[in-house]
Amino acid sequence: MALAQNRLVGALWGKLRTKVGVRFTRFAGVAIAALATSEIALSICNGVFHMTAGPAALISTFSGAAVSYVLSRWAWERKGKPDVLRETVPFWVISAMVWAILYLATKLGYHMASWLGLHGFKHVLLVDLVYLAANLVTFVLRFVIFHYVLFAERTTAARAAATGPDTIPPGSREAARAAEAPHSAAPAATAEATVVSQSPNGASARQASNGEPRKTAAADRAADDEFA
Repeated sequence: MALAQNRLVGALWGKLRTKVGVRFTRFAGVAIAALATSEIALSICNGVFHMTAGPAALISTFSGAAVSYVLSRWAWERKGKPDVLRETVPFWVISAMVWAILYLATKLGYHMASWLGLHGFKHVLLVDLVYLAANLVTFVLRFVIFHYVLFAERTTAARAAATGPDTIPPGSREAARAAEAPHSAAPAATAEATVVSQSPNGASARQASNGEPRKTAAADRAADDEFA
């Protein structure tokens, strides 16, 4: 039993450590923060200002969407100025669709509370519970759209098309030179050895290349006469 639990925990931990798992974990935190903001705004609109379902849903959803937008950029590691056409506008279009779903859920919560004859705290609690259930549904839909469409990373081909084929990643040029050095040194050494071996004074040339002075022909003859 313990072994099966350890395997299950290990499998879940492995899934969470993947890129999708990291994004999902971060977005879960984003959704919790946005949901808390929406629930607080909805409770204030309903319990304090006694607004109807439409304005209450609009204010609460917009408040949560603003928090979600800021934190979602952090969850998908988006930095700098956002792309208005590819990021900001689609996000608020999705938020409008979510608002429609949450509006219907809020409307349903109001009607359910009226049918049950609930007032005060019980009325607010029932509406919040229905709103929470709708948020759980939209959470999964938003994650799929955000991860695979809105904040999807550009592929290598797309980056190459945008930057051009001659663009070289940082460090690749230096790495190529370092890799070419052993291949270029071997032919150079072979060519030098061939020239030295073909020269009449091959041994003297090698000595000169090593920094030793080359002996002249007269000095060679004098040394031979001395030994003779």
